[in-house]
Amino acid sequence: MKITDHIKKANGETLFSFEIVPPVKGKSIQELYNNIDPLMEFKPPFIDVTTSREEYVYKEKGGLLEKKMTRTRPGTLGICASLKHKYDVDTVPHVLCGGFTKEETEYLLVDCQYLEIENVMALRGDARKEEKYFTPTKGGHRYATELVEQIQNINQGNYLHDTIESSGLGSFCIGVAGYPEKHMEAPSLQSDLKRLKQKVELGADYVVTQMFFDNQKFFDFVGAAREMGIDIPIIPGIKPIAVKRHLQLLPHVFSIDLPQDLIDAVEACQDNKAVRQVGVEWAIQQSKELREAGVPVLHYYSMGKSDNVKAIAKELF
Repeated sequence: MKITDHIKKANGETLFSFEIVPPVKGKSIQELYNNIDPLMEFKPPFIDVTTSREEYVYKEKGGLLEKKMTRTRPGTLGICASLKHKYDVDTVPHVLCGGFTKEETEYLLVDCQYLEIENVMALRGDARKEEKYFTPTKGGHRYATELVEQIQNINQGNYLHDTIESSGLGSFCIGVAGYPEKHMEAPSLQSDLKRLKQKVELGADYVVTQMFFDNQKFFDFVGAAREMGIDIPIIPGIKPIAVKRHLQLLPHVFSIDLPQDLIDAVEACQDNKAVRQVGVEWAIQQSKELREAGVPVLHYYSMGKSDNVKAIAKELF
């Protein structure tokens, strides 16, 4: 079922969903199952599975260092198919611009169709570790708007080198990212919202936001989006603080602000167990306020761990 249909079917009730990362190459999927199992009691209608772009490693060969491209966490589509079969839940593979050509993207989407995966999250992706700014892959897309357009073209039977009048494979429900505190590369929130509106006009069906820790920033973002004419569902993304280094890491990596009350509470903790509890309690209060405001879904960034997300969900679902 499409995400938008899940939201309509809920008839105003706030749904629960979460996002996972594939295991490192060579690791068993069982650990992933072990982290998902405790969350299934809360009946998530869908689970997002991230995609990692390529990165370069250097291997010694004949006394010299040879540059090789690799993906440390492949298998997004296989995991989506496995979760769909094991848990009878809809899965949402993340589809990136970075690291993929247009042809590779088309092959991925065709595989999704064969696996009856109806939902995809269309993202530009991050720059590689050695890059300061995002560089598009040769033969790939530069912006998420272009990726949304390609997916919508496939929905209409228009493939890169063929036009098919009736594919009989249905169409994708397209999710895109939103940034309550603006994307780090955007010159302003207004310009960022204009880019989001462009994605909606090209066929995006719903928005999942970057993490935030101040609900007012989310409410302001939604209000500004509605004023601009963006009328699709906007789903808040929530991540509980888990370790002290998140105070520096999250603002640096995601270009977000942390409320001073949260900073003070984390800094007063004597160990990471106490930090995790602060993170859980903060996320619970965030979630309760967001649910009272009528958000369609509460979407949690679990990052492969479920204990704190389960503690939050137990208070809400």
